[in-house]
Order: sequence, then structure tokens, then C-alpha cells
Amino acid sequence: MTLRGPDGDPAAFGVEDRAAIEAWLTDFFGRPVELRRDETGGFPDDTLASGPTVIAAATLEAVADWFDGIDAAGMERRLRPNLVVSGVEPFWEDRLYADRETAVAFRVGDCEFLGSNPCRRCAVPTRNPETGEATPGFRERFVERRRETLPEWASEAWFDHHFRLMVNTFVPEETVGRQLRVGDDVAILGERPYPG
Repeated sequence: MTLRGPDGDPAAFGVEDRAAIEAWLTDFFGRPVELRRDETGGFPDDTLASGPTVIAAATLEAVADWFDGIDAAGMERRLRPNLVVSGVEPFWEDRLYADRETAVAFRVGDCEFLGSNPCRRCAVPTRNPETGEATPGFRERFVERRRETLPEWASEAWFDHHFRLMVNTFVPEETVGRQLRVGDDVAILGERPYPG
């Protein structure tokens, strides 16, 4: 992990070097900082479907095109996906969920996942990932364009609003502990009963 103040040199730390990171942050903020880890699973946006979030690389490019001055890499930093799938069409990930009673199984390499629902977006994507400043009109433009470009295969059952993008997933017990690799094949396996 590398930390850097606005005008300072970078400071590199091992992610397990909690004392050194706390000291640097305490010095930077001028007040005591303590790092804590939630051993029960962190703070996912979706506490039921708390597996990795999935999006297509082509979706990042398409959504970035909705905004001046934001490229696909910048959109990826705003949306913070865990898995980015290449070689598929924009909004491919909308094939990874069905209705509220049905999940969609898919495989990445040797790992099976269950697609749950399109991810509700918080305020983070509306902000510049470098400065934290809000991008004027971001949410409104996003909602307008998402509504206009929602593919026919997307289940409308989840769209109480259109500030949703990426797919939340479940991780079946048999996948826990397995590894993914860049370049693994991805395949949609079909619908399954919703595990929630």
C-alpha cells in the first residue's frame, strides 16, 4: 500500500503493517488514527449478495462515453468493480441476474458464482476519484442514459430507479478458497433458485 499527502513523498507499507500505517495517518491528519478490520465480512453495499461485483470492460467504455472528461479507467475507479470481463458486449453483465426469486449461475475459470441483482450506486461514482469533488449533473446524466440504454435482456424487476450498474453476486460454499486468474474463461450456466 502506498500513501501520499498532497505535497509529500509516497510512503509504502505492507498491508499487515498496521502500526506503521496508523502512525503515518496519525501524523498526516494530526489526530490519532486506528485501523480496524471487521472480521465478519466488511461493509458491502448489499449484505445478502456480498460476493464480487462484476462488469464488462465494454460497459465501462460505454458509460464513460456518457461524460466529457471521463475515460474507461476513470469510470472503473468511480465504480470500483471486483471483476471486469473482457471480450463481451456493453451491458453484458445485465445477463447475470433475473427476477427476485431467481439467480443466474456463471463460471469464471474453476469458480462458480450466482448473479443476484444490479448494484445500487451510492454517491461515490458521482465524485472525482482523485479529488473527491462532486461531478455536477453526474447522477442525473447517468440515470437518463442508463434508462435509454438498458438492454432488452435486463430484468426490469430490479429497477426501482436507474442509478444501478454492475452485478452483485453470491459466492457458493464450493467456490470459497478457489482462485481466479486474469484470462480465465467466463460462461453463463443458467438460472438457479435465489439463495436469499
